[in-house]
Amino acid sequence: FTSRTECLCSGLSDLTLACYLTVNIEPLPPVVAGDAVTLKCNFKTDGRMREIVWYRVTDGGTIKQKIFTFDAMFSTNYSHMENYRKREDLVYQSTVRLPEVRISDNGPYECHVGIYDRATREKVVLASGNIFLNVMAPPTSIEVVAADTPAPFSRYQAQNFTLVCIVSGGKPAPMVYFKRDGEPIDAVPLSEPPAASSGPLQDSRPFRSLLHRDLDDTKMQKSLSLLDAENRGGRPYTERPSRGLTPDPNILLQPTTENIPETVVSREFPRWVHSAEPTYFLHHSRTPSSDGTVEVRALLTWTLNPQIDNEALFSCEVKHPALSMPMQAEVTLVAPKGPKIVMTPSRARVGDTVRILVHGFQNEVFPEPMFTWTRVGSRLLDGSAEFDGKELVLERVPAELNGSMYRCTAQNPLGSTDTHTRLIVFGMARSAGDWENNHRDESWLGSIPRRRKQQGPKSPKFALGGGPTGRQGCSVVTTINKLRTQKEH
Repeated sequence: FTSRTECLCSGLSDLTLACYLTVNIEPLPPVVAGDAVTLKCNFKTDGRMREIVWYRVTDGGTIKQKIFTFDAMFSTNYSHMENYRKREDLVYQSTVRLPEVRISDNGPYECHVGIYDRATREKVVLASGNIFLNVMAPPTSIEVVAADTPAPFSRYQAQNFTLVCIVSGGKPAPMVYFKRDGEPIDAVPLSEPPAASSGPLQDSRPFRSLLHRDLDDTKMQKSLSLLDAENRGGRPYTERPSRGLTPDPNILLQPTTENIPETVVSREFPRWVHSAEPTYFLHHSRTPSSDGTVEVRALLTWTLNPQIDNEALFSCEVKHPALSMPMQAEVTLVAPKGPKIVMTPSRARVGDTVRILVHGFQNEVFPEPMFTWTRVGSRLLDGSAEFDGKELVLERVPAELNGSMYRCTAQNPLGSTDTHTRLIVFGMARSAGDWENNHRDESWLGSIPRRRKQQGPKSPKFALGGGPTGRQGCSVVTTINKLRTQKEH
């Protein structure tokens, strides 16, 4: 921006001469927060300079804050940015340098130059120039989450699924896009996000097959065989958990649980499943933050196909002028499989509070699954038919729960799986019959004659010879030893 001011300058003669003052500020490209910035104010004049003042303009131009002053009368420099710890350095009389620019420094700046009027030293002629300092900031975080989760697995109707990419800390707003298995997704832009309860999304564009990219021959044959089995009325496919994985010793099943084979139903697909590539819809929203940055949310929505989308890799990538290379975050859509059940305490007794917890899976599950607990063949301890949550708590378990079996169903929109555990309760109350059976082995002691306690100060006499007293004492001891020996054998 260039400002030119003309003034009347009077000399020694009666001739009237014109003087001028031109102020020019060199434009700046956008700068990245943390970089050094130099603001240059160039001016030309044939008059005598009075002062140079730098202003920072805020509140839409209504407030001008002095940040630097050069006084030519006293040849002094004065900073008005004490709260900035003098971050500006005077390189030349018309130049201000900010060593570490911040997002808060973003905005317009003005350079005002004053010269003395030659007609009178009491009059100062002013001219100014302005510049806008554009401070950029790269995004600080990126995250991919699933919307409306946890959600159940639907076997009977198609459902929409939405991935949300959240990018924070950027200025200006970054460009956000999605990829599937490393390939960019051609999505239909939406001005408003689709409703969660809406039906399958449709698009008039011709479909493209996904079989060449996302569905190998093995998965396709297995999927077709499942549909054929369903048409023939056969039993649904049940996949056994992998035995090649080594479980963590810290989360092994406790002695109170019985490992029941898992039932996986994540491969049961209904008739509505199709093999064509889905139509993706993309919606962007921007939310300004108080620090001047922008939070961007990109919503990718499509009609979920568990047959193809299971184990598909989706990535969210971000491009920004302050980044040397794109940022990205990845998620893999995976149905739950092989939940690990942990029961505490390790030996449950009558009256204890038992906690049955799902402690991870054999694989990384995304999105977050939902958990439902039921008791096989009966209701739960509190009388309810089922309980939703990751942990089932049984307070003050009675003896009647010994041997009861519990089913945990873990599911997300990609599939579901069932696993069972059996509760063993120790320390049950003993009946009279149990006490008699436990003490039956000691009943033989009642047939052994017991010696009477002798009266008075007389002490028992045991003869070592062949007298009657000695024979009698040996006979009693021998009888006891024989009985004990027979019992031991």
